[in-house]
Amino acid sequence: MIWSIIVGGLIGWGAGLIMGRDIPGGVIGNIIAGFVGSWLGNMFFQGFGPVVGGFYILPSLIGAIILIAIVSFVLGHSRRR
Repeated sequence: MIWSIIVGGLIGWGAGLIMGRDIPGGVIGNIIAGFVGSWLGNMFFQGFGPVVGGFYILPSLIGAIILIAIVSFVLGHSRRR
């Protein structure tokens, strides 16, 4: 369980670095982005690549990047109003 939380946080953090955007919520936001990104990535891209802590790393990272892009767009769009 703790290993999954750590890996989920690292996936969210890595996706934030790749996107060049901060994830709202800090560490908790990273963990949530990692878990939700993993779910999205595995739903769209099926499981492939290395597995760490129960997460397929590549699809999870891609899913987290997609999630961050969507959240950034929605938050950016709502702040402009």
